[in-house]
Amino acid sequence: MECTDEGWIYDGKASSRLWAKSAIGLQLEQNSVLLSDSEALFCNIHRGIDIPQDDWLESCIKKNSRLLQEFTVLEALRYPGNKIMLSKNVVKSGREADGRSWALRWGSDAHPDREEAVAEIRWFSSTDSFDKNDLFDWSKKVLESGRFCEILVVDDEHSVVTYRTMVCEPMGDLDSFSESDRRAISKMDYLTMENGGAFFPNTSQWPSEVVGIPLHSGRQLDSCEMSIIEDNEEVASNSSNKTSSVLLDLWGRGLHARPGFKYGARWRCYAGEIGDQHAPWLVIGPDEAPDDWEGACLSSRLASGVNKQWIIPVRKGTGWSYLEVARPPPDSRWSNPNRN
Repeated sequence: MECTDEGWIYDGKASSRLWAKSAIGLQLEQNSVLLSDSEALFCNIHRGIDIPQDDWLESCIKKNSRLLQEFTVLEALRYPGNKIMLSKNVVKSGREADGRSWALRWGSDAHPDREEAVAEIRWFSSTDSFDKNDLFDWSKKVLESGRFCEILVVDDEHSVVTYRTMVCEPMGDLDSFSESDRRAISKMDYLTMENGGAFFPNTSQWPSEVVGIPLHSGRQLDSCEMSIIEDNEEVASNSSNKTSSVLLDLWGRGLHARPGFKYGARWRCYAGEIGDQHAPWLVIGPDEAPDDWEGACLSSRLASGVNKQWIIPVRKGTGWSYLEVARPPPDSRWSNPNRN
């Protein structure tokens, strides 16, 4: 194996098999393949290919301090048989992918020479920052190409977990909250509460089921709901209070948003009347996205554990869309091989 500026060129007896069977590296002329540092390490460990330099790994880590993490991700994907083409080889091979993607993925029964990739992949350390706007834009573009958006997160112990990101547009069956509803509620008598909310004792003519919590034959509204009720139409539609603006958007989608405190979210949202079904969505506040991937993993796993979708509001123009970070189906959860 020869080390070049572009990577490792391998032309040994197994070179043609590396591509034909496993689609490892970039196929070159004369039955040779070009391997990245992480692919060379994978072939050394899992294909028994020697690398004729005693200090090659140390040299590679000096060039790329995240090499061992990248190898861990590559191993988690390739160990069950997936075919992985790194982004730097995508254009060289005449294929396309988003510039932010780290690799394309084919399933174990597919091959780049025959089928299209099923997913685009990014990977992060658990301590890497979580950028909801970047993830939303990437996810939207990848989904438009017909591929899954797969995220692999590796921690300091080199354990890997898999997530999928999706653009989510939750919709409910309830009547949307209207300006006439707001005006009607604003004219009703209420008692101010210490937390900034209000209690409406007489709700016999209450106009909207999505607003407030039935309590003691009346309705209780929290401070966020009251900020909408007390605003005029222009302010309510273009609220500088982003949390109120998101809540107004959820109401406009026919969703019933109730407090999500016990699930670590701002709201839990129902598509219909409470009691008819569980709340499918956990929605965080617009400024409550986690700082890093460790926090995102914890929140997404909690939502998955209670059979809910964890979604994040993302401002798009004058409105809101939502990014979902979810655990994929069991047959698409890539993790490290067990080592004793």
